[in-house]
Amino acid sequence: MKINTRLFGEVEISDDKIICFENGIIGFPELKRFALIHDEESGTGAGIRFLQSLDEANFAMPVIDPLIVKPDYNPEVDDELLVGVGHVTEDNILVLVTVSVPSDLTKMSVNLQGPFVINVDTNKACQMILDSSDYPVKFPVYDILQGGKAGV
Repeated sequence: MKINTRLFGEVEISDDKIICFENGIIGFPELKRFALIHDEESGTGAGIRFLQSLDEANFAMPVIDPLIVKPDYNPEVDDELLVGVGHVTEDNILVLVTVSVPSDLTKMSVNLQGPFVINVDTNKACQMILDSSDYPVKFPVYDILQGGKAGV
């Protein structure tokens, strides 16, 4: 399928790359189909990719693997919350968190409390809200990414 995106212009997404959020995402329950896109011209930008909506071409969120910015990220999740994505294992799970990029880049942060969980075998996904106060909504990452601690 081809879609016109605000950030990347026209892109082609193969059917096997479509990620389905059965219940949408928090704040946007009507958006259910997404694809992961990265800016090939500028590289992956310290691991930042975009979760591009296929239902609304103007909607894309920057996302990153939380382990890049917090290597000990390992929240406990009730298995019931993952039923909709199918059986997940260490080999088929992809966890991403949203990146907030304000005009003052030094205030860049990630939301560790609302991760996206994707089963890469089924391309089914969900977003959850963690109960733990160990993972803030605004975890500062500018210094981590600039300091080369990201391993990029």
